[in-house]
Amino acid sequence: FPDFTEMMKALGYPRLISMENFRTPNFMLVSEVLLWLVKRYEPHTDIPPDVETEQDRVFFIKAVAQFMATKAHIKLNTKKLYQADGYAVKELLKVTSVLYSAMNTKGMERTDVSEEDSSKFKFDLGSKVADLKAARQLASEITSKGASLYDLLGKEVELREARTESIARPLEINEAEKMMKMAIDNILEQVQKTKDMLNNVALDEANLEARIEKRKLELEISQKRLQTLQSVRPAFMDEYEKIEEELQKQYSSYLEKFHNLSYLEQLLDDHRRTEQEMFE
Repeated sequence: FPDFTEMMKALGYPRLISMENFRTPNFMLVSEVLLWLVKRYEPHTDIPPDVETEQDRVFFIKAVAQFMATKAHIKLNTKKLYQADGYAVKELLKVTSVLYSAMNTKGMERTDVSEEDSSKFKFDLGSKVADLKAARQLASEITSKGASLYDLLGKEVELREARTESIARPLEINEAEKMMKMAIDNILEQVQKTKDMLNNVALDEANLEARIEKRKLELEISQKRLQTLQSVRPAFMDEYEKIEEELQKQYSSYLEKFHNLSYLEQLLDDHRRTEQEMFE
């Protein structure tokens, strides 16, 4: 990916990057480049740079991916970024391509720049990208508003007649008063409904608090009952302990007899083998 190194150099990254750095996983370099690109895109963003532990690295990758998705509409593959190898460079290239295109849109001259000039090159892209996003949003709003205006203008013929008729009709005080009363009654009805809803909320809250207190009492009673059951010694425990002790003795005796039997069987086998050899 030679384009990636060239783009990073053109964007003013303070150190040289070679693709040999990504032959093996290099998470420290990937995290450094990601943080630099985020700062270049939005200088005032606040992403913690800690990548010491595995949990910190996962949180860092997720934070960068979420920032790029919400702010720049760039979808990054978090798994490939976490690999921190050549596959991660493909994901980094998505961000650098956008920044590089924005720099060219600004009209910056793209001639062969020496390494010394590149280190001196400073490019504040945050405000320009913000202006680009604002312009894109305004263009979308203009399109939607234009479509709405077109639909409304299509109804202007019918609306003009109704508007002219309404203007020409003399204003009747009684009718206006009637309409005002209807509007007032409607508002009062909505206010009453809102008050009833508030009263119902207060009543529901009181019922819930009563149920919570009841559940607390039941829980305390259950806990006390549990403690009582745990402290009481069952009647059969004495007999159980005696049987368990006797079982332990029987098991020890069984082990001893089993070992003796195994030893005697081995001696018998040896004796038979010796007799067989002597016979032969």
